[in-house]
Amino acid sequence: MSEIVYILTNESMPGIIKIGRTNRTAEIRARDLDTTALPTPHEVHYAAEVEDSQQDEHWLHNIFADRRVRDNREFFTVDPERVVVALKRIEVRDVTKEGRESNPLSKEEEQQVEEVKKRRSAFDFEQYGITVGEEIYFSRDENEKATVLKANKIQWRGEETTTSASGRELMGCNVSGPVYWMYDGETLDERRRRMDGEK
Repeated sequence: MSEIVYILTNESMPGIIKIGRTNRTAEIRARDLDTTALPTPHEVHYAAEVEDSQQDEHWLHNIFADRRVRDNREFFTVDPERVVVALKRIEVRDVTKEGRESNPLSKEEEQQVEEVKKRRSAFDFEQYGITVGEEIYFSRDENEKATVLKANKIQWRGEETTTSASGRELMGCNVSGPVYWMYDGETLDERRRRMDGEK
């Protein structure tokens, strides 16, 4: 039986993730959690097969204990890419892509998620103190770099694009680019939430 530790995100709860475990696919577990309490479904940010899901989930919960929303819940206020870095240290293999392919969101669910993502404004580099010419890098591969061109555009692989369009290409699925692109040791999403919280 496969043991999976997963990281779920939900567009209705920006800045909050769920770290859990299952002996099925992470997508099936995400569907189990799709209740009337939330307007949008959970999305699997990352899923990994591990040796001992109970022990490994507990290890991750301890690492991010100071970011836990409530002691008796598996929700954390931490950037999902920070958890991915930790989970990669103990994974047997990454099962994110195969889970998405075998259990995709329905067209209606995809549409709901996309509508919420569109309502969120594009990341404005200038607004968050990142100037034209600065370099950002992709959290999953620091060799993937881009240069800031203007308010919400980057130059990546010789083309003008956005963080989300390039993130989609790199991840092979719809993603919110600011969750994956990094600047000065934090994701753009972390930077936006941190700076918005200071205002």
